[in-house]
Amino acid sequence: MELWQVPLSFSRLRMFPFFDLAHYVASVLALKEQRGVVEVSVRSPLACWFSAMLYCFGGSVLSSLMLGEPPVAFLAKTINILLASSVWYLVFYCPEDIFCRCFSFLPLRLLVAGMKEVTRTWKITDGIAHADTVYKDACLIMVAVGWARGAGGGLISNFEQLVRGVWKPETNELLHMSYPVKVTLIGAVLFTLQRRQYLPIAKHNLVFLYTIFLVVFKVKMMLTRCATSPFAPIEAAVCQMFFGSQKTPSKVKGESATSSNGSSVCDQPSEQHEGAKKKTAKKTE
Repeated sequence: MELWQVPLSFSRLRMFPFFDLAHYVASVLALKEQRGVVEVSVRSPLACWFSAMLYCFGGSVLSSLMLGEPPVAFLAKTINILLASSVWYLVFYCPEDIFCRCFSFLPLRLLVAGMKEVTRTWKITDGIAHADTVYKDACLIMVAVGWARGAGGGLISNFEQLVRGVWKPETNELLHMSYPVKVTLIGAVLFTLQRRQYLPIAKHNLVFLYTIFLVVFKVKMMLTRCATSPFAPIEAAVCQMFFGSQKTPSKVKGESATSSNGSSVCDQPSEQHEGAKKKTAKKTE
C-alpha cells in the first residue's frame, strides 16, 4: 500500500464491533468514576443501566430529538444494546472488580481511549450526512447535528444526572464546555465546510488528519494527566479581542459599595486611627 492510500483506507474502517466496543468500555468506565454512581448501581440497577446507555448512545438520542425523529431509535440496534449492556454489567458487577482492574492498565486504557476518539470522527460525519439529507444545504443544522452526534453524552449530562437523582445545573456543558465538546464542535464545523466544498480538502484526508489530532492529544492529556484544553490560549486571545475583559460581579459590587459610602475600605483604618487619637486627647485633658 502506498502512503497516499493510507487516509483512504483509514476512512473505510468499520466501527463495529471493535471500535464500538472500545467506545462502550471507555464511556461506562467514565460513568463509574462519577461520584455516587456505585451506590446507585447497588440501589437501582435500572437507573444505572439507563445512565450507561445515555453515556454510550447520548449522541444518537440528542441528534434524533433535534431532527424530530424518535429518540428511542437507538434501541432498535439490538446487537449494540446487548454489547453495551454486557460492558455495563462487567464494569459494575464483575466479581472482585476484575474487569475494571484489567482496564486500569495504562497501555490498555490508552488504546481504548484512542479507539473511542476514532468513533467520534465517524459520529460527526454520520450526523452531518444525515442532517444534510433532511435539511439540504442547511449549514447551521449540519454543524449542530454533527456536534450533537459526536458529543451528545456530554451535552445531555444534566439529564443523565437527573436519572441518578442528581441536579447540578452549574455543570452544564454550555456554561463550562469541556475539551471533548469543544473539539467536537470544531470538527463539526470543519466537516460541514468540507461537505459544502468551502474547504479545499478531500473528505478522507480530513478524516485522517482530524482523527490523528484527536488521538494524539487524548493520549498526551492522559499521559501528562493534564486536563487543560490545548485551545485555552486561543480562547483567551479571542475572548479578549472580541468580548473584552469584563469585571466579575463581586468586583462590581465592591466598587459600588465603596462609591456609595464615599470612602474606600482602605480609608477606614486611617479614620479609626484618627478617632482613637481624638479620644486619647480628651482623656489627657
